[in-house]
This record gives sequence, structure tokens and C-alpha cells, in this order.
Amino acid sequence: MTLPEPIALSLGDPAGIGPEIVVAAWRAFRESGPVFAVIGDAACVAVVPGADVRRIDQIAEANADFRRALPVIDLPLTSPVTPGRPSPAAAGRIIEWIEIAARLALSGEARAMVTAPIAKAPLYEAGFEFPGHTEFLGALAPGRDARARGPIMMLAAGDLRVSLVTIHEPLARVPGLLSVDAVVNAGLVTARALQRDFGMAKPRLAVTGLNPHAGESGAIGREEVEIIAPAVAALRDLGVEVSGPHPADSLFHADARKTYDAALCMYHDQALIPVKMLDFWGGVNITLGLPIVRTSPDHGTGFDIAGQGVARADSLIAALHMAADIAVHRAAG
Repeated sequence: MTLPEPIALSLGDPAGIGPEIVVAAWRAFRESGPVFAVIGDAACVAVVPGADVRRIDQIAEANADFRRALPVIDLPLTSPVTPGRPSPAAAGRIIEWIEIAARLALSGEARAMVTAPIAKAPLYEAGFEFPGHTEFLGALAPGRDARARGPIMMLAAGDLRVSLVTIHEPLARVPGLLSVDAVVNAGLVTARALQRDFGMAKPRLAVTGLNPHAGESGAIGREEVEIIAPAVAALRDLGVEVSGPHPADSLFHADARKTYDAALCMYHDQALIPVKMLDFWGGVNITLGLPIVRTSPDHGTGFDIAGQGVARADSLIAALHMAADIAVHRAAG
């Protein structure tokens, strides 16, 4: 039987919990799969208790003997790593690990890429010019659909999926960044991803407002009247089953979640707070609108607990599961 291509997993910041959760994920999947290969420093992974590392040169080698050892494409750091102490000296390698994982996914040698957490501040000190993984991957692997431009960030936990019009932006800037075009684009990318990546023939979107009570018909904010409602109408004209703008404070309870397949939110915390309330440990970050499959855990580097053996791998395990599932949907389509 021919096995599917492995998943490429970039190690993230090696001073964080990345090495620990990567090993925990391998122990969870070693018998059943999905098979993945780590792109990173093999020595950083090998020191984790319970690790059994096998260095490989090509990602195709990961399928052999995955039950017995965690395959690592070894691109070692040039300076030692201390858990909990990130360093800009590692930034070049961290970025290279992400680039190689993306390249393997673009070439088809990997069926998906998953990224362990990075810390942005040390990367910024080293000259990294992107707000985060999502924007960086948009530059490495731009979408091919001119009408629906990625990348768009989606978070998923349990039965809730949320995507964002703005991502890593100061709250004071959000109103000025909203436009009819931006909301329509995010809605189209989300709807098409629900069809292509989640197998939904007719996905339903619910769009949030920006202001309290969705602006109360303009009484406490004009963005709903001037931007969001016209964007909802434009999406409907384009064939998307969509409703809104809805007050965000009443959109995420259990009964409301039954009425839509994804919620389109205007800013970061509006989307991430309900996801993390629903499943703090198991949320998954998915990048929509790219020619490759990319997921990641919905948490940070955990420098405060790195190296202590207490980090939970639930979110990385869920991200690997979701990456494999999306890859299957894309292959079937």
C-alpha cells in the first residue's frame, strides 16, 4: 500500500515548548499516523524525555519506521539553546525551518505543513518583517484566486470556526482597516475554504458587527451601516449563504452556533476569545486561501514552562489531525 506524503512540521522557537509538544505528538501518532517529519534542530528534540530521533535527508524517508523514531530533517542551530530564554541568534534558523516546510508543501513532497509556535519579538530583533506566521506564509505561498485573496486566519475549536477580517492589528486601527472589499474578500475565502477544505457543499456564514449591539442601526457606530451590511449584501449577491451583521456578544453560545458553519469576525480578540473559552487546550489555527494546507496550535511558545515537562500537546495533536483531514478533502476535490 502506498502511504500518503508526510506532513512537514516546523519546530518553532526551540527555547519554547515546541520540542516537548512535538515529541508528545509523535508518541500520540506513532502507531496510527498521520506521519510527520520535523524541520528543525535534531539535538533540541533529542533531549526531550521519551524522544527517539532519526535524522533524515528527504521528507519521503519519514514514512519508514515512524513507529520507532521521530524523523527530523536536521538543520542545527549555531548556538546553544536554553529552555525559556529565546534568542535573536536563533531567528535565522527558525525562519529557514518555516520556509523549508512551506517549500516541501508547495512541491507536493509534503501533503501539508504544521507550524509549532514562534515568538515574534526575537524575530523582529533579527529583522523579521511580518506580524506572524500567517502573513509570512502569504508571502511564501500566495493564493492563486484573484477574487478571493488569502491569507485569512481561521480558528477552530469543537463545533466553532471563526475567521478574521483583520488579524494582528492594534484595536485603535481596526475601524480604519475595515472596508467593504476587505469583508467581502474574507467572506469569500472562508466560504470557499469551507467547501474545499471541509467538504461543505453550501456553507453558512454569520458576520459579526464591530460595535456593541452591531451599532444599533448607526446609533453607536456607523461601520455596520456603511461597511459590514453592504459587504454582507455583496456576498449574498455572489452566492454565499450569509447573515449579519450580528452583535458579537450573542453569536457564540451553543444554540447560535447551530445556525452557521463559520463566523466572520472583525478583529483578533472578537474571534479568539470564544474559541479559547470553548476549548482552551485544543484550538487550531488554519491559514485559508493558500495553495498549501497549513495549520498550527492555537497557543504561544510557553517560555515560562519550557523544559519542565508539563506542556500539553492537545492543540498540536489537533492541528496535525486537521491538516491531514484537510489534505484528504483537497485530494478528493
